Amino acid sequence: MKKILLSIFCLVLFHAGAQTFPQRENTHRLMSYNIHHGEGMDGKIDIERIGKLIIEINPEVVGLQEIDSVAVRSGNIDIMQLLSEQTGMHPTFGYSILHDGGKYGNGILTREKPVAVKKIALPGAQEARTALIVELDKYVVVNTHLSLTNEERLQSVKIITEAVKAYDKPVFLMGDLNAKPNSAPIKFLKNEWQILSDTNKYTSPSVNPRATIDYIMGYTGKGKTYERHRAEVIDERVASDHRPLFADIRLKPLSTPASKVMRTIPYLQNPGTDEMTVMWLTNVPARSWVEYGTDPANMKRARAFIEGVMVANNKINRIRLTGLQPGTRYYYRVVSQEITRYSSYRKTFGDTVRSAIKSFTTWSDDMRDFRVIVYNDIHSNMAMFNKLHSLVEDKPYDLVIFNGDCFDDVEKESDILDRLLTYTPRIKSDEIPSIFIRGNHETRGEYSLHLWDYLGRMGGRSYSAFSMGDTRFVLLDCGEDKPDDHPVYYDMNDFTQHRVDQAEFLKEELQSKEFMEANKRILIHHIPVFGVEPGSFSPCSDLWIPVLENAPFNISLNAHTHRYRVIEKGEAGNNFPVIIGGGNREPNGTVMVLEKKRDRLTLEVINAAGKKLLEREI
Repeated sequence: MKKILLSIFCLVLFHAGAQTFPQRENTHRLMSYNIHHGEGMDGKIDIERIGKLIIEINPEVVGLQEIDSVAVRSGNIDIMQLLSEQTGMHPTFGYSILHDGGKYGNGILTREKPVAVKKIALPGAQEARTALIVELDKYVVVNTHLSLTNEERLQSVKIITEAVKAYDKPVFLMGDLNAKPNSAPIKFLKNEWQILSDTNKYTSPSVNPRATIDYIMGYTGKGKTYERHRAEVIDERVASDHRPLFADIRLKPLSTPASKVMRTIPYLQNPGTDEMTVMWLTNVPARSWVEYGTDPANMKRARAFIEGVMVANNKINRIRLTGLQPGTRYYYRVVSQEITRYSSYRKTFGDTVRSAIKSFTTWSDDMRDFRVIVYNDIHSNMAMFNKLHSLVEDKPYDLVIFNGDCFDDVEKESDILDRLLTYTPRIKSDEIPSIFIRGNHETRGEYSLHLWDYLGRMGGRSYSAFSMGDTRFVLLDCGEDKPDDHPVYYDMNDFTQHRVDQAEFLKEELQSKEFMEANKRILIHHIPVFGVEPGSFSPCSDLWIPVLENAPFNISLNAHTHRYRVIEKGEAGNNFPVIIGGGNREPNGTVMVLEKKRDRLTLEVINAAGKKLLEREI
């Protein structure tokens, strides 16, 4: 039981990623180590210190040479099994000879379970030699320990090179080749292999090393190329008579399917009469742009620059298209090219991947007809969202608004991605724009401050106003639903100024030409300010009600309480009807639909059972 608990603990530690040797994102760390059957320079057999070193380096593959399996000299232990239990990695052993009552050869530890395993014989007159081949999902690893004679080493590398031609995946060779960089075997390998380890650092012996004989290489015979981001020989002098080495590699396959580069479909943000933001996520760091135009056969390119430098080497892509013509259909596609190396004086790239061509239509001041869908309080219940959307997606719509607590409690990046990967394809976000309003739960969680990186803010802030033709929309952000000094916030919240700023924004908006000349005016925010129960905390009421009590809005759409409610005009001091959406459970979940046809604007509220709770002209 103790061994199991130790293995689980080490596995968690291992996959958490030791920071002694920081690793670049999207690289594969490969390690090679001749461990001298576990016997260190102090004469002790100590497998645990080998395992600790592996955990510290944190590779995804380890090629080990001079491995004993239940041999007398190493105490009749199964070295690969012990290392597997300590590191949580999958062990593969390929013996070369029978020795001292057991077996002796090469081993490979891998984070993932191998797809296939193979062993090939190599020349060895004095001692039989082998190469152990492990195939993984994305690449193949060959681990070997070559002969002490130069002629047999040269024959061996030729055999290995011929054997790997059967694979269409990238292939890595690692091990103790017993050959110096200028020797005939290494010169032969350079014809079809790329050396990825650091040959300028000696690997043997571990104390006062004088030679480089341990390597990590990548096979290039089929056109595969590799970008090395880091290569180290570790200054470990006691655990073995060789020093361990590792290399961080980024693969550069000849062709990368779009599904491997593109993480999400494009999603349109911050729409307007003459602009549109196009966002999408990639699985790899990239440089990206949008190709767009009114003719799909003649599109121009738009990129993002900050003070002269292109925004690149990132996985969150945001391109703002400006200078568009109102009321015009535009065709576009997003383009990403993987960046495999991004350094001061050298940049290398993978394939360029383009999405399918999609289209959107800019708004117009003459726009009189539209359909807007409003969601609130989804709270990670994606099944509820899908059910609600199935009730309203049959008719064309022009905009989707998420009115708070739809990306709630963001503790990690996957919390954002899980919602994006559900929302974006379902609402057809590559052709229909969406707007996100922050609810109180979006302020919570370790990753909450990063939420705006993935979503667009109109005007660069969490509150805004915009027009769809002759209809004016005003969006507000109440922040949290408890006093800032509440102990649950640990003295890390202060929304006071944010709410004061919005009160001033409201005053200016009510006097603006766009607001005063609008035919219809709609207020949307998450936490209601009217109809709040006596004694309960209403964070924005004192600041906003004096501004709103005479404001000529036609309606206010709110959320937060998880209980559908209609507060008619004048019922709670409100100068306009207030409609509060339901929660995220059956049957309380609701979706709102604003539909305008010429001068007639209607609002529908539908619950998850498909029942129309409200249908009225505004």
